[in-house]
Amino acid sequence: MSFQVMFETLSMGFLKTLGIFFWTLVLSMPFGLVVYAGRSVKNAVIRNITKFYISVMRGTPLMLQLLVWYFAPYYLWGANIGKWLYPALILGFMFNYAAYFAEIYRSGFMAIPAGQYEAARLLGYSKLQTNIKIVLPQVTKIVLPSVTNEIITLVKDTSLVFVVSYLEMFTLAKQIAAAETTLMPFVISGVFYYIFCLVVSFVMERIEKKFSYYH
Repeated sequence: MSFQVMFETLSMGFLKTLGIFFWTLVLSMPFGLVVYAGRSVKNAVIRNITKFYISVMRGTPLMLQLLVWYFAPYYLWGANIGKWLYPALILGFMFNYAAYFAEIYRSGFMAIPAGQYEAARLLGYSKLQTNIKIVLPQVTKIVLPSVTNEIITLVKDTSLVFVVSYLEMFTLAKQIAAAETTLMPFVISGVFYYIFCLVVSFVMERIEKKFSYYH
């Protein structure tokens, strides 16, 4: 296989990698807020269930979780996952990353001094207004570095779908390397991942600067 054909094949696989990255980010970040809310409620049952969910997601390998999503339909209902493989992968990534984002959000909210809530109440702000106008902008600024790190990790974690033979970039690189007995597909994939991480870092750095009010 020529370098050009190899590059074009891996480029097509990279588009699928981008799809996994995009949908995971779009779904897991807002769902992380829901998980954080469940982690913070006064109801002990909901709070403990949420804490258990977070501990499972963070305490077991993402690769293992993806395998569970892949094999569970067969072992539970005797169903072949077939055309539902892609949605199952997205759900697997979403549930995993939402747990991490929830804890990142929690650290941000905990960093807000209680005095700010009291001051907002004295100024006549409702709880909703306080959260939207005062708390959330500060929380966003606080958690951005941690969120950036998690997003970069996601870029690399997309390669884990090779365990269920989903044909994204790394899976294709692995197949080509085995067939052609060459490391070149891995080198090309590495360059793709590296450039993607650089782009993510650049974008997130620009966003962080937007929130740097006092610099």
